[in-house]
Amino acid sequence: MWTSLPSQLYTAEQVHELDRQLIEQSAISAYDLMKKAAEAAWQECRQRWPEAKTFNVFCGVGNNAGDGYVLATLARQAGLEVRVTALADPASLVAEAKQAADDWHAAGGISEPFDGSRSPDSDDVIVDALLGTGLNRNVEGLWRQAICWINERHGQQVLALDIPSGLCANTGAVLGDAVRASVTVSFVALKLGLSTGYAADFRGELVFADLGAASVTAEVEPEASCLDINDFRHWLAPRRPSNHKGMHGHLFLLGGFQGYSGAILLAGEAALRSGTGLVSVATWPGHANQLNLGRPELMVRGVLDEEELLESAGRATVAALGPGLGREEWGKQLYQAAAELDLPKVIDADALYHLAEQPTHEDRRVLTPHPGEAAKLLGTTSLEVQKNRPKAVREIQKRYGGVVLLKGSGTLIATPQGELLVCTDGNPGMAVGGMGDVLTGLIASLIAQGLPLRDATCLGALIHAQSADRLAQAYGTRGILAGDLFPVLRQMVNEHQVEA
Repeated sequence: MWTSLPSQLYTAEQVHELDRQLIEQSAISAYDLMKKAAEAAWQECRQRWPEAKTFNVFCGVGNNAGDGYVLATLARQAGLEVRVTALADPASLVAEAKQAADDWHAAGGISEPFDGSRSPDSDDVIVDALLGTGLNRNVEGLWRQAICWINERHGQQVLALDIPSGLCANTGAVLGDAVRASVTVSFVALKLGLSTGYAADFRGELVFADLGAASVTAEVEPEASCLDINDFRHWLAPRRPSNHKGMHGHLFLLGGFQGYSGAILLAGEAALRSGTGLVSVATWPGHANQLNLGRPELMVRGVLDEEELLESAGRATVAALGPGLGREEWGKQLYQAAAELDLPKVIDADALYHLAEQPTHEDRRVLTPHPGEAAKLLGTTSLEVQKNRPKAVREIQKRYGGVVLLKGSGTLIATPQGELLVCTDGNPGMAVGGMGDVLTGLIASLIAQGLPLRDATCLGALIHAQSADRLAQAYGTRGILAGDLFPVLRQMVNEHQVEA
């Protein structure tokens, strides 16, 4: 998750515009701005690795290389042994990058081509100033070899300037290969690609240096924003003593085909634990009489046709469709019937498969696909979805309407109002069956309790991820079960209460 970082996220193109405005409005030269960036990164190096004596600065092209040459100069002036490994001929550089390289050489510094013969552990610190934010195609040849060489250090004492080279600044996708950094110092504004996709595998700890850009960021509308649970705490106001169960919503759940009863049970308990007053479950008749033995608060009914489904839905105020629903004829027919219910809905799992088979556009619902389900909705592959998660979630929202939550590292939420929101909480321990079912029940529960679809989705994603983070902090990321979230989830929906 972000810690003490701005919530606004920008594309590489937007940051370039912010650079321009900062130079124009602050009466600072582009080279002086480059020096400020390198100084911020150098100070981070000294604070983080005070005992380091040898630095190897990998310089490529563009302003990222310029930052690297300036940092190398600063390190040399501090009396350290500094090596510059140049992937591009310094004479071929232009503008501020060339000036930075010229200053390095004028101060007695030497640039050496990369040959890979030295051990990656020969230097105390490696600085990645190869490619920066302008990369838009896969790294190849010597550039990729250099990245692989750096990665033999397994992210130990590797500092990336602005963004790890090879990571797409706009999407978080890996373009061929990317540097695994232990820390990334991002300048001027945070890049969207540092928050989602594969970014968490490569960025290490994220540090931000705005270089005085706070005065100009208001001039450019951010591409996305990170979620903060404090923005939603007002929805968890204490309940009045006179409240009764009917005031806390009635959720209708459809799912749990033969062999998949656990999914609907997890969704149902998640809804109860997060505060829903009543939860009705329509499921496969073969296990309906056993489904609530461990959770008798669930009102379970086996259904075979549309008439029985409508009876089960009864007086529900919200519907959640999909956990364990299956893709057989039973699930298909009941999904079609439930989709016609005049209720706000959460659509997940196999219900998304049926939606993709018979597409409709509706704003009164939340879709919660993982990348594979997103691919089905878009008629593509999960690999293509992961290449550009922001584009995928926005396209699903455009085609199908409603609020769309794309699961995965750096969960993305797209709204009908055009917002793109990012949940930076969560951990690899959540990669286990049933986690999505808990999220479905949680979001549906919050809707049942009166939250708008957007806020229920955002708050549900935050509580879900932060509950898992608490478990990971206490026990590690291996072996977390979806059901382990329930006591923590219950704690979270109560501890964030504020007076209305």
